Amino acid sequence: MNREGAKTRPPRTVPGARSTLLYARPGIIVTVDRFTVGRNSYRVADLTHLRTTRGPHDRIAVRAVVITASMLSGVGVLLGFTGGLQRLTAEAYLILGAVFLLPAALALVGDRWRPPPHELWGWYQGSEVLLFSADDERQFGQVTRSLLRAREVNRYGSWVDPLAEADPWRPNR
Repeated sequence: MNREGAKTRPPRTVPGARSTLLYARPGIIVTVDRFTVGRNSYRVADLTHLRTTRGPHDRIAVRAVVITASMLSGVGVLLGFTGGLQRLTAEAYLILGAVFLLPAALALVGDRWRPPPHELWGWYQGSEVLLFSADDERQFGQVTRSLLRAREVNRYGSWVDPLAEADPWRPNR
């Protein structure tokens, strides 16, 4: 019991288990043996073929570009069939050209405003799984590096760095 009278539990440890913590943030824990994101937990030894990609573009930005492009192409076709393009001045053609660049400008603004998320994919027990996704590039890099470090530890079977343990030769003087 602690001072307030509430019961406290000792931390659970499994004998012989490696539980070196590599990364811990709310909802994300990477240890030498496990990778946990939210409710999903994976054994690091079972993860293979890790790859990083970018996710899909923001749906609202894609819809805005598609709707704008279709409306502008409809106006262009309508002007072409009615003969309105022959009566336009040079300034009107410049303005029309600038307006036709509007979908490209919307696409660029949408990617800046809501960039596609970074995704970490891997094979787990015979199927490809989305392991982790984040909008924050820094957090994504930290999680990815810690997971790669955990895989290296599992692959080589030790946490000891052989170069750090080596005793360099020095001549006698």
